[in-house]
Amino acid sequence: MEDESGRIVVSGLTKTFGVVKAVDDLSFTVEPGTVTGFLGPNGAGKTTTLRCVLGLVTPTSGRTAIGGQPYAALPTPPKTVGALLEASSFHPARTARNHLRVYCTVSGIPKRRADEVLELVGLTSAANRKVKGFSMGMRQRLGLATALLGDPKVLILDEPANGLDPEGIQWLRQFLRHLAEDGRTILVSSHMLNEVEQTVDHVVIINRGTLVRQGRLADLADHHGHAVLVQSPDTDKLATALEGRAEITRLPEGGLRITGPTAAEVGHVAFTEQVELHELSTEKSDLEQIFFALTGDTGEVGHFGDVEGGAA
Repeated sequence: MEDESGRIVVSGLTKTFGVVKAVDDLSFTVEPGTVTGFLGPNGAGKTTTLRCVLGLVTPTSGRTAIGGQPYAALPTPPKTVGALLEASSFHPARTARNHLRVYCTVSGIPKRRADEVLELVGLTSAANRKVKGFSMGMRQRLGLATALLGDPKVLILDEPANGLDPEGIQWLRQFLRHLAEDGRTILVSSHMLNEVEQTVDHVVIINRGTLVRQGRLADLADHHGHAVLVQSPDTDKLATALEGRAEITRLPEGGLRITGPTAAEVGHVAFTEQVELHELSTEKSDLEQIFFALTGDTGEVGHFGDVEGGAA
């Protein structure tokens, strides 16, 4: 029997709230040893899906599993899966250390673990400070420390970079990569596409509650296409030769951006037509371009950047 330890499985998941179908027959798998970005426009169903996986919302139909079992059936959930949801809250009068020790007591975890995770997330110097004085970035680190208390194989993180400064974001990126290299399963929901692209190796993209695309980030970029950039003293001749076979955009600096044929094919046409080339390079689509193309999102400020709320 195949070992499912650490694997997240969402199978045929559907969740309706009254007449609103937040998630619609959604299926995907997240494998151990990977950092997977869970992406979608505002209202796509990301938060609802994560809450179903964590047993906080009951699916209308379908199933979710962590390590082969529903969350509710896990014998010691904190030692299997750690979660950081964007709406995580803390008692303002407790210190960071006492907050973690309370969770240790509830979860049957030795209290010494509180200091261990504070060190992991860089909060040792703030261990005795009350949470009410914490910045948003410090609260995010404390939330991550809480998720790590049970030394879980699986981490589910909703917008973990919110409130972090550039140094904190770089630290988080390296920290998550290290956890994945240690064989853990990391599922990260985020609206920060540029940062996600530097952190994840797999993506799950959903829109209107359904799966749009799942796979390795590198494969997704290759599959979605690319553009060929050309610099030449005779761009008109090359453009004429490629007419009907490519989409051509003239660049402000005088070059061409050619979509359709590969760089080798463009080079062959240039050679055949005796067009002198000063540059011939491939420009692959970045995650933001791919996301907008797959979801039909306009990319307008606020449409994707706002955090999901309510049933979404």
